[in-house]
Amino acid sequence: MKTIAFLDVWSIEHLLSGISVGKIVSSLHQRIYTNLLGSDRSLIRTSYFDLIGVLFLAYFWETTEHYLETGLMGSAVSNWFQGIEFWGNRLITDPLVLVIGYYLGQHFPFLVIYARLASCVWLIIHIFVFPHSMYLHTLFQ
Repeated sequence: MKTIAFLDVWSIEHLLSGISVGKIVSSLHQRIYTNLLGSDRSLIRTSYFDLIGVLFLAYFWETTEHYLETGLMGSAVSNWFQGIEFWGNRLITDPLVLVIGYYLGQHFPFLVIYARLASCVWLIIHIFVFPHSMYLHTLFQ
């Protein structure tokens, strides 16, 4: 399951996070460009900077998650993660799904609020209700 799969149930959360985080990164860059350059963002090609910001946050989270899975915060947290994620999922699929979420949020801005709400509900249920991170996956097996 988690240790051998390119996609898992958390890919849904990565998509929702990509929509939400992409909007935050884009808004932050908008403020920076306006304050520093005094120009409208539409006059400058900035999507590359947004993409780099989203990828930075994706890999930062994946690094943090790896250390949590290996027991850096104790065995209770490590047990909740249910093993170490497959390298292909961690290094390729999860960041790619986050980037897809970013582009969805850019093309369909009305999705941002719904993605944030769904992401909060997802995290609350998976962290505080379900006994471990892959519980939903085990229900569908």
